[in-house]
Amino acid sequence: MGAVVQPPERLADSSVAILGLGLMGGSLAMALHGKCRLLLGCDPDTMTRSLARKMGLVDHLSADPMDLLSAADIVVMAAPVRTILALLGELEALHPGAAVVMDIGSTKRAIVAAMEALPERFDPIGGHPMCGKELSSLNQAEARLFQGAPYALTPLERTTPRACGLAEQLVSEVGAIPVWLDAETHDRWTAATSHLPYLVSAALAAVTPVEAAPLVGPGWRSSTRLAAQPRRMMLDILSTNRENVLAGLRSLRTYLDCLEKLVVENNETLLTEELNRAAERRGQLMEGGAV
Repeated sequence: MGAVVQPPERLADSSVAILGLGLMGGSLAMALHGKCRLLLGCDPDTMTRSLARKMGLVDHLSADPMDLLSAADIVVMAAPVRTILALLGELEALHPGAAVVMDIGSTKRAIVAAMEALPERFDPIGGHPMCGKELSSLNQAEARLFQGAPYALTPLERTTPRACGLAEQLVSEVGAIPVWLDAETHDRWTAATSHLPYLVSAALAAVTPVEAAPLVGPGWRSSTRLAAQPRRMMLDILSTNRENVLAGLRSLRTYLDCLEKLVVENNETLLTEELNRAAERRGQLMEGGAV
């Protein structure tokens, strides 16, 4: 058997296969138009493929990864976390050659662990763009979705400089900002900045009386927007980042108890201090989000 042909070192010379053409995968395909040699797309949903075909989203489209992956230098898995884990388990049979393997899953520890088990001909690196919408279908996709967004990249010990370089090129070409970190840190941070906010949003929506609908305004809408996210995707996230989410819930419960006590006591002085501290922390986090 001859030597395995390695992927090119430039994104412009590479063929990119995107597995999953919903909001994120579809937006990635739009953003990569003209940035790579060949764009391949795969999605099991008939309506999604029909829309992708009408949009001219990719150069080649299929329901079956087997039809496309042999031509891919870079494979990007754009699906819910547990679907990505299943795809990683099947990749050896789906792709006969060498490829850089990326994902855009919302949690990283389980995915990186599965990537570690891939055959040597694959060069894996985890990824997660911090952007999106509460609706996840292809008809919500837009080429500018990644513009200015932090894009976490979580290399493995086995990840080569070639894969790191291609991943950084892809991130830069879609207008995002690469943030290099390990999978453990990623999952701890996103529990606080993404997964806990979803549960808070869902809780607020759940306890709001239906009869209050005539007075629903922009504050309630913005605070509960995340509750509309697809439940299947969020269950995958909560399941694969359970420990960090539970830690966040415990911290939140402790702080809510503190606020409740101050409201019960009608202690405006301490309540003002806590609210000022919260506003200051928000400002610090917003300033740090550009790093």
